[in-house]
Amino acid sequence: MAGPAPAPVPSLVLSGRQSSRFRAPVAVVLAVLATAAVGLWLLAGAGSEAGRHHVVVGGVPLDEVRPPAGPPGARHPAVVVAHGFAGSARLMAQFGDTLSARGYVVVLLDFSGHGANTHPLPDGTASTESSTAALQHDLDVAVAHTRGLRDVDPARIALVGHSMGASAVTRYAAAHPDITTTVAISLPDSGTVVGDRPARLLLLVGGLEFPDFRAEARRAADLGGPDRSMVVVPGVEHISVLYSSRTHREVAAWLDAGLGGPATDRALPSPIRRLAGAGALVLALLVGLYPLARLLFGDARSGWPRFPVARLGETVAVAAAAAAVGALLAPVLPTDDLPLAVGGYVVGFTGVAGALILGYHRWRGTSTPVERPGRLRMAVATPVLIGYAATTIAVPMHLGLTAAIPVGARWWLLLLVWAGFAVLAYGALRLTAGNSIGVLCVSAVAVIALTGAAVAGLTNGFVLLVIPLLAVLLLWQAVWSAVLHRFAAPPWLIALVGSLIVAWPIATALPVIG
Repeated sequence: MAGPAPAPVPSLVLSGRQSSRFRAPVAVVLAVLATAAVGLWLLAGAGSEAGRHHVVVGGVPLDEVRPPAGPPGARHPAVVVAHGFAGSARLMAQFGDTLSARGYVVVLLDFSGHGANTHPLPDGTASTESSTAALQHDLDVAVAHTRGLRDVDPARIALVGHSMGASAVTRYAAAHPDITTTVAISLPDSGTVVGDRPARLLLLVGGLEFPDFRAEARRAADLGGPDRSMVVVPGVEHISVLYSSRTHREVAAWLDAGLGGPATDRALPSPIRRLAGAGALVLALLVGLYPLARLLFGDARSGWPRFPVARLGETVAVAAAAAAVGALLAPVLPTDDLPLAVGGYVVGFTGVAGALILGYHRWRGTSTPVERPGRLRMAVATPVLIGYAATTIAVPMHLGLTAAIPVGARWWLLLLVWAGFAVLAYGALRLTAGNSIGVLCVSAVAVIALTGAAVAGLTNGFVLLVIPLLAVLLLWQAVWSAVLHRFAAPPWLIALVGSLIVAWPIATALPVIG
């Protein structure tokens, strides 16, 4: 009688299909790590030769940037750099790199309500009397501190400002004749320029900015004499003008001429190095979600989305109706009084629109059952994915773009903004059965509605300047929704993870107001 068949010996050799499935995620992880390494290298090398010191004077956070070591006891000309509305000292850090390499001591400040400054901006706009007074006070603190530094020549101090900061520095220089050189980038209002004051004024404006900015710069230039100049920087808009090599060359040349020439003739560093490093780091972390989701949930359970054209009309119509109601109701809701410029309106808009979309879905009563990951997987995946989303947006943003660490009231404001976008995302996911192309359609409708609200005066016109950034963030959210939907993550988790990417920059960049 034949004995029992021997048990099969497990093979240690991967089949072709198994091998390719193993190699693919490994290749993705290696690419992510390599890209992240490039990003960190670029960030670490930005302005690495300059000396840096952070201080808080009279409640105003100041970043001091010093040129490479020179002769002991030498005194340098100095430049105070002022950011714009919803900006920060970190947004202007590339000017610290450029000007310190040129031999200047540079001091960058965070205005009230911005960056690390915990004092609120008095009003939701910078043009009111109380907000103007707050900005002038902050600038006065920065100038006085700069003038008192031991390595600064107190007779040679210049000002550089962007947008709101351009208005602040021109107003300050007009009232202080000891400021002999000023640069205004994207000046929003020529009313801060009084005749031939301020002296030696350079006006820079992006060629792709709204026509009003160019008109105001031209008006301010025409008020002065030969010590006033206007330059249109081609191919850039309101934010990218800050990273243009042409902008930095013009600023350096103007300051050199007004403050007695450069202390060094070394080449100017690239103004986009920080931005490029942050971009590489974002790309690495963005792609890194896929191997992370695979690690947390196992193999993908569905293909990439294909949105049925037949449902497009319904999706857009429902989203448009909900967005219209949200845009009209947001100004009268209690959320509009939140101490975050524009942010209160956005919370009301997203919350109402999302709730209406979700209500329509429940009224329609259709849903598709999907097998979801187990409770243990969800208990691990939820905090990991939310933490990963926060890291992905906050770390590159803070290191390479602008201040992104919440301070003071920003922590609880972040939760409210996050909740608003999460409701909108959850409603979109339920309406479209988790299809990210459908989610993107809902996001596009929301962007159009916010643009219309700003044009109609329902909210601050500043929204028009940040709509392109919001569109990019919502596209990012849709991409991540597609990835997580492939792994059968529940809609509420997809909504929480994706909406945090959108909410974080809004809650940390927009001014906290009184």
